[in-house]
Amino acid sequence: MGNNKKGNRPIAIDLFSGAGGLSLGIESAGFDVVLSIEIDPIHSAIHKYNFPFCETICRDIWKVSSEEIFEILDKKEITSVDLIAGGPPCQGFSQMGYRQIDDPRNRLVFEYFRVIRDIQPKYFIFENVPGIIRGKHKRFIQELEEEFNTIGYQTLNPPLILNAADFGVAQNRSRFILVGYRNDMPQPNYPKPLFRKPEKKLQCELFPSLSEWLGVSHVLTDLEKISIYIKQDQGITPDKLDYNDFRYDFSFKIKGEFSLCHNRNFSKDVIYGHLGSRHTERSIKRFKKAEQGKAEPISKLFKLHPYKPCNTLRAGTDSKRGAYTAPRPIHYSQPRCISIREAARLHSFPDWFQFHRTIWHGHREIGNAVPPLFAKKIADIIVFLLGYKPQKLPIYNLPKSDLILLNMNMQQACDFFNVPINVIGKRSHQKLPLNKKRAEHSL
Repeated sequence: MGNNKKGNRPIAIDLFSGAGGLSLGIESAGFDVVLSIEIDPIHSAIHKYNFPFCETICRDIWKVSSEEIFEILDKKEITSVDLIAGGPPCQGFSQMGYRQIDDPRNRLVFEYFRVIRDIQPKYFIFENVPGIIRGKHKRFIQELEEEFNTIGYQTLNPPLILNAADFGVAQNRSRFILVGYRNDMPQPNYPKPLFRKPEKKLQCELFPSLSEWLGVSHVLTDLEKISIYIKQDQGITPDKLDYNDFRYDFSFKIKGEFSLCHNRNFSKDVIYGHLGSRHTERSIKRFKKAEQGKAEPISKLFKLHPYKPCNTLRAGTDSKRGAYTAPRPIHYSQPRCISIREAARLHSFPDWFQFHRTIWHGHREIGNAVPPLFAKKIADIIVFLLGYKPQKLPIYNLPKSDLILLNMNMQQACDFFNVPINVIGKRSHQKLPLNKKRAEHSL
């Protein structure tokens, strides 16, 4: 599986893969994601569970040599890579007069560049936060594009900030997308919007036939009828859910936008993740009174509006930065915060995709991920330019994954991947200033 011979699927690598939102979007476009690199052992375990055919490397990317990547590709009899995708964290933006690409805080961006330079894929997708292209930060991207030019790549110019809501995701989530292509490959384009922001004049003029952004009720209405589980996730059988209309793609049986994904093999046909927190009676009363589409005054949690997209879902922090859970929105009709599975729907994950069984890790994995349907629309264009016909791509039956991967604590995950327990940093017990605490909680 996964070589470059005629009749097989195009080959992709996912850097900084997290739990696999970008991997899933790429696979659903027809790629085989044959290798992923992710530093977080918990995320790596979830990625390994969902992509058993993928070689999962749990390590800081600077410790993964290009020679090691080539060895893995050789073992899989892969002679070339069609796509490398990923979103390296960007932290360093220095003063004018200093090359930002050389700033040590941007080491992960350089490592992304290094892998592109050495592996020489036909295309690459660089995904990041919108702020990376705004104000003085524009210079950093200009330098990065110039570096790619020196190793034989062109980039789509100007790079764009795209909103996942424009592509059928029920979440107002903007991301910076830079697409590059090797000099010997056809130039791609950015995908055109499939939906438009309500009352956005320019989009109305350019795309008059487009429907307005999806509201959260379009993707959650069947789950809202089912009480969430507290502490123990007993799962939901697919017959209790309604996969009509905009929920068709979320079906537990792979179909629709995800019909090119390989067939997963589960021990039970059960949907997990409809798991939530137990709230106090005081909180429940406040949640009921809160106005839809606005923040609840005391908790500051955003209450969803049934006919508008969700606000941007955040990940929270890892243990090094205090292990804070990002604020989860309040359900539009139920006096509670949304469940893991509801967050997954709002992020465009199908119901068969698995997350960690705990609330904190599950929501952290979703908040860190690229919405799969959003990623698919970008990858679809690349598959076409590579000359593949989606209807002729093979689909494989995958082996069962080990359920223990979904329940590991950090120590177990570190042991599994043979990495030190402090691989992503130990939690500091130093008391944080009040303004720092607020900043952490606002992520």
